[in-house]
Amino acid sequence: MDLLLTDPRLRMLVLGSLLALIAGMLAVSALLLARAGRQGRSRRVVDRALAGRDGVAAPAPTGRVEAVASAAEHAGQRLGAGRLGQSLLAGDDRRLIELCGFRNAGRARALFVLARFVLAAALPALAWLGLNAYYAEAPFSFHLCALFVGFALGWMLPKWVLARRVARRKARAEEELPLLIDLIRLLQGVGLSIDQSLHVLVTDFGAVMPVLSHELKTAIELYARGRTREQSLARLSQGFDNDDLAAICRLIIQVDRHGGAVQEPLARFSERVRERRKLDLKAHVARMTVKMTGVMVVTLLPALLIVTGGSGFVAVLRSLARVSGGGA
Repeated sequence: MDLLLTDPRLRMLVLGSLLALIAGMLAVSALLLARAGRQGRSRRVVDRALAGRDGVAAPAPTGRVEAVASAAEHAGQRLGAGRLGQSLLAGDDRRLIELCGFRNAGRARALFVLARFVLAAALPALAWLGLNAYYAEAPFSFHLCALFVGFALGWMLPKWVLARRVARRKARAEEELPLLIDLIRLLQGVGLSIDQSLHVLVTDFGAVMPVLSHELKTAIELYARGRTREQSLARLSQGFDNDDLAAICRLIIQVDRHGGAVQEPLARFSERVRERRKLDLKAHVARMTVKMTGVMVVTLLPALLIVTGGSGFVAVLRSLARVSGGGA
């Protein structure tokens, strides 16, 4: 290791090898994108030809953005196959993508794999070039740290973006929960079954409850494919880390399995959820008050001291000036 740090030839050899590896990864990703783009164009040409032969109107050509997205999707699917795909897309990454609520989960997974591969290859190269441009005399250990930091950022950045989206969806689901409880209580009160109530929630209230309606739609599709009610609601009850939402899912499962009147339990449950939200808002306001105290001390206290004690301080300075002048 000491020889590697002191010998400039070995340092250049190692850096050249790393840059060659990064350049190879970027070239592979570019080739995959180009090949996927050619396949997408060929498929569109074949589809138009088949549609013209059958006398059906050919589909309108997609825009440039959609064509690029389709090519990136195919490239991500190719990268996602095999052991490399398993390392690029782990189990927790798949779960994050599912919780993000994308309309096309397959495309989201492919784009995630492609983004992680490209960033993990490009950011180390950019970090090394930036360090070499602004600090050319940096030690070899600095170059290794720059490559490692660039690779780590490129590997984790897509996951951080997904985690941020999941956190926003969880907060939005918590805001939509009281409305969901009231609507279920209303629909059950007019005599609708659980299936009918869920269909009404998805079709008629998707605009006011985008997150929960999407999850309920997924649960309905899973139930129609043969899953049990408990299995279809598993992601909604376990994926959002919300005890109240999990309790609502258990109540839906119980009503679907055994029946019974749920208006009164739902009313009490709705009141409890609203009281908890009020307490959470009060706690948030209390924390904000403490934080604003520090801001006011830093910003307003100096101005207040200047306004209140500025004239006295100026008078003291003038008196000291006169004394010093008289003594002279």
